[in-house]
Amino acid sequence: MSYSINPATMKAQMYAQNSAIPKIDTKVDDKALKKQTDAFEAVIIKMLMDNAMKDEKGLFASQNDPGDKIYKSMYRDELSKASAGSFGFSQMLYDYLSKKSS
Repeated sequence: MSYSINPATMKAQMYAQNSAIPKIDTKVDDKALKKQTDAFEAVIIKMLMDNAMKDEKGLFASQNDPGDKIYKSMYRDELSKASAGSFGFSQMLYDYLSKKSS
């Protein structure tokens, strides 16, 4: 079992999920840059949660409803957005890009 994520796999997962990879423009003000890096971190968190939960076989339910996968995916998406900015990826990226654009 491999736990590493390479860029090609990451891009393929993004296309499969019909999610757009957030673009980061370093020529914006600090507040907008922080918002962009948080959005990027949300995508990373969502991919990690999707990868961690892909082998879940009715762990929390005795039967799977037709919309179960969609509901869980939407839940993980909102959870990743709410968690963005608290894992440190966003801050590291923000620090790097804000120094680079100065």
